[in-house]
Amino acid sequence: MEKTDAEMTENPLEPYIESLRQQLEEQDPMVLVGVIVALAVVVITCVFLKYFLTSKTVRSAVLLVGLCDSGKTLLFIRLLSGKFKRTQTSITDSSAPYKAKNDRSCTWTLIDLPGHDSLRSQYLEKFKSAARAIVFVVDSGIFQKEVRDVAEFLYMLLTDPVVYRITPTLLVVCNKQDVAMAKSAKLIQQQLEKELNTLRVTRSAALSAQDGSVGGSVYLGKKGKDFEFSQLPMKVEFLECSARGSKGKDGDADIESLEKSLAKL
Repeated sequence: MEKTDAEMTENPLEPYIESLRQQLEEQDPMVLVGVIVALAVVVITCVFLKYFLTSKTVRSAVLLVGLCDSGKTLLFIRLLSGKFKRTQTSITDSSAPYKAKNDRSCTWTLIDLPGHDSLRSQYLEKFKSAARAIVFVVDSGIFQKEVRDVAEFLYMLLTDPVVYRITPTLLVVCNKQDVAMAKSAKLIQQQLEKELNTLRVTRSAALSAQDGSVGGSVYLGKKGKDFEFSQLPMKVEFLECSARGSKGKDGDADIESLEKSLAKL
């Protein structure tokens, strides 16, 4: 009797464990499978929510990209200070905190990336995973001459696997609307859709010729349909702006539409 008491003292949970074991043995195996599946779903959901919320928190960058001389750097300065400043072609990135004009007082990291062809990929690779939004700046005044180059850069951006996965908001800013021959945002969107559709055909054909398939690459838009920006997984807006403004250094910039879009991020 003393031995039994000692054993009970050493293992106070043993009766409960034994009772639980007996109850489990008496249960229908299908009920146990259901419990295990339910627990697995809870665990997977918790892991997913943790990943989703963490990724949202980390991605707080707003990237300014575009060709050289599209007005990215002046736009960067105008957003931060509202002031006009003469700029030079960027050869490195510039970044600063940007406080959105909304009631939530959100602050994003605004990053101006170099537009030179030899530097674009390098800096995009460095910052793309942190992008909450991408501001793609287009020179509306000479768009007709640059449409092919603009489309190629945009195609590279939109078919990037990381960008495709994190789906940052894409704001296509049709800058330099103060120029007399500037193209409208609607016309720029239409011409880019046509050019991107052509690029998709030629690039897909080139990949197929190389390895017999286009596996592993992101297909732009929907197969079997002409490309439209509405087919993309991310939100896309085309905006008309003028970082210089109609009065140049003596006046304000015309960037209200961009500021409103950044306030909605």
